[in-house]
Formats: sequence, structure tokens, C-alpha cells
Amino acid sequence: MLANLQGWHLIVILAIVLLLFGAPKLPGLARSVGQSMRIFKSEVKTMKSDDPAAAADPATAASTIADPAPVATPVDVTATPVSTDAKPNS
Repeated sequence: MLANLQGWHLIVILAIVLLLFGAPKLPGLARSVGQSMRIFKSEVKTMKSDDPAAAADPATAASTIADPAPVATPVDVTATPVSTDAKPNS
């Protein structure tokens, strides 16, 4: 898919991005994408450097998974009927 991109395709894509986000927002957008990439790389590196013996043992790996959060019990909410009779206060 990306092999068919030519130079003019990239120019059109950049023009569309510029129109959508505007020139003032592009530096912030690039900064946030770069920060996300750094976080992703550090997480991948951390996963690779984890103890490989623990990852090979499925019993140990299963015990390190956190339990899901408890589900809140539903609350019974009943509406109070409202009288639609208009009675003047005299």
C-alpha cells in the first residue's frame, strides 16, 4: 500500500493535514507524536528485558495478571409521580 506513494501524494497529504490542524497546532501535534513514540519504544524495551524464565512458565505468568475491578451493584432508582392537576394556591 505505501509502496505506491509518490512525491505528489505526500504533498497532497501534507496539505490536507495543514488544512485540518492549522499551522499553529502542528508543532504540538509533532511533539505529542514524538513523545508517544518514545513511550512506546521504552515499553517495548522493558518487555524485552523482562525475565525470560518467568515468561516461559505459564503458571507464573498467570499469577501476575491483576484481577479485574469489581462491578458496582445497580442502584434502584424509582421516580415519584408528579401531579399534573393545576391547583391555585389561595
